Amino acid sequence: MSLSEIVLLLATGMFASFLNVTSGGGSLVSLPVLIFMGLPATIANASNRLGIIGQNIFAVAGFRSKGVHAWPYSLYIALSAFVGAIIGAKISTNLDDQLFNRVIAVIMLVVVLITIFKPIKTGEAITEKTDFKSNLVGIIVFFFIGIYGGFIQAGVGFLMIAALTTINGFSLVKTNSAKVFVALIYTLSAVAVFIYEDVINWEYGLTLAAGNAIGGWVTSRWSVKKGDKWIKRILVVTVSALAIKLWFF
Repeated sequence: MSLSEIVLLLATGMFASFLNVTSGGGSLVSLPVLIFMGLPATIANASNRLGIIGQNIFAVAGFRSKGVHAWPYSLYIALSAFVGAIIGAKISTNLDDQLFNRVIAVIMLVVVLITIFKPIKTGEAITEKTDFKSNLVGIIVFFFIGIYGGFIQAGVGFLMIAALTTINGFSLVKTNSAKVFVALIYTLSAVAVFIYEDVINWEYGLTLAAGNAIGGWVTSRWSVKKGDKWIKRILVVTVSALAIKLWFF
């Protein structure tokens, strides 16, 4: 691997982590880069997961260093997603790219609408729903999110944001802290499947992961400092741009 390829992967990992930790869609940047560098789509999809693991180890640590977490609820939904991701990774073979992209575009536009019209309370207590019924619904929903995430990572962050803000009423900062933990846990099961299937390019994947790790640590701490207002702005811009790209290109 050349120096230019190393620099490209490190920069891609850092930028993808910025998107993933604050909103989502980082894999919609990193996957095309890996494919552009010559990896088949299946191997690019699998190798990208090493970056997700690196990113989320440091993002979880970054949020916890600022005292932000959703424990133990995040563990419950993470274990549910872990099981779902095994199923998703197993079936991640053939997909219609054009149809898939348009489905993701619709999902992201829905998240934009939720983000715009769902009031974000700042300067006062946010009412969270962590009763038994809400938690049970969350566990069930995250099983299916895990299937999707195991199948293909791209766009799963938007689904988790929609679920955690709608079902549990979490702030965006707390949502992102739970999101990176869940993604870390379920990605472990997906990677185990990909290792078994021998579809990971370790050289590219680990280099990408180094960039993801740097971005995950820096962005998690930055996002806690900036709060919901800045995350909301980034989320709206990110999902709008990616939705337009996926629908028309």
